[in-house]
Amino acid sequence: MPSDRLETRLAHVGEDRASHSGAVVPPLYQNSLFTFESWDAIDQAFDDRVRYPIYSRGTNPTVRAVEEKMASIAGAPAARLFGSGMAAISASILHEVGPGDHVVTVRNVYGPTQNLLGRYLREKMNLETTFVDGSDPEDFERAATDRTRLFYLESPSSAVFSLQDLAAVARIARDRGIRTIVDNTWATPLFQKPLELGIDLEVHSVSKYLGGHSDLVAGAVMGSEGDVRSIAVREYELLGGIMAPFNAWLLQRSLRTLPMRMERHQASAGAVARFLESHPAISRVRWPGLASHPQHTLARRQMTGFSGLMGFTLATDDLRAIKRFFDSLRLFQRGVSWGGHESLVYAPAISYLKELPPERFDELGISLGDMRISVGLEDPGDLVADLEQALATIG
Repeated sequence: MPSDRLETRLAHVGEDRASHSGAVVPPLYQNSLFTFESWDAIDQAFDDRVRYPIYSRGTNPTVRAVEEKMASIAGAPAARLFGSGMAAISASILHEVGPGDHVVTVRNVYGPTQNLLGRYLREKMNLETTFVDGSDPEDFERAATDRTRLFYLESPSSAVFSLQDLAAVARIARDRGIRTIVDNTWATPLFQKPLELGIDLEVHSVSKYLGGHSDLVAGAVMGSEGDVRSIAVREYELLGGIMAPFNAWLLQRSLRTLPMRMERHQASAGAVARFLESHPAISRVRWPGLASHPQHTLARRQMTGFSGLMGFTLATDDLRAIKRFFDSLRLFQRGVSWGGHESLVYAPAISYLKELPPERFDELGISLGDMRISVGLEDPGDLVADLEQALATIG
């Protein structure tokens, strides 16, 4: 490698231009299968089908090149790309647990992950899951039993932006022979490196910041060579949640600009968070980059930066006023995802009101007035002005 610096590695790792006529953009292998010259050649490929492309449900050269780049930025020995974040999450969890096992995870874990652990796998394989607050590492220690096989973390969570002390939880897990997985989507591998803190597997919704352009859906698992290889020949091939070559090619494009984009997301989010924190119509702002965040010290210790996703609470429980604010935003588009170039707003109550009565919101740490915004790449002054005019409609 010409350099250990991140930006240089993102531009060069996995490119292998000499093998592609010097093409500055590596080619897209948009094909389903690969042929061989002889019996011995295909026999050799089957001996290491993670390395050699045979059929794109297993290994594809475009996908493999981007996996090398992903592993490099995460400081991981290996990475595997999946067709969605949930495909990566499901594969990594299934890799670690069996029938009758026990998992400890955080109470505000990503909704589909919560359903996978708390409902689907409970019904399918009698998997027991305990949901804890997680802000104290001892929450995991207290919840663990002799059947616990996995601590599943999400730090910060995308719902209430709570953190777990990754190094401390990893130590507890190692002492008890328990495996650990963390969803690192919010921070990205640029701002948080869980594997260096002792976590076994790191998962991502690549659709968010790593993709960054709201034009692909993908997921990733990073970890040791042995873990990733085992997942590749079992859960990846057998469940079929594979990364499409074209999506990998798009992701390769996105990773080249990741450091610059994350710097802008962080700077703009800081300006927006400080504005919201000072506004009388806001009762609380949830962004780990603020000194007022209850876990800011931990955030500074285990992260090197902060992304553009945050939450805040309107100082009213009048649903009509809340809707008026939500509908008055002009630059913040209304949508459920985050991490792209565009700024987005979503109200968690839209989903929760379909499943829970408002009186149950408190136990989940949410309220009718909670908003989640993804600060995009627009001018931060314009975003602040948009929020200001919408807040003025609350009255």
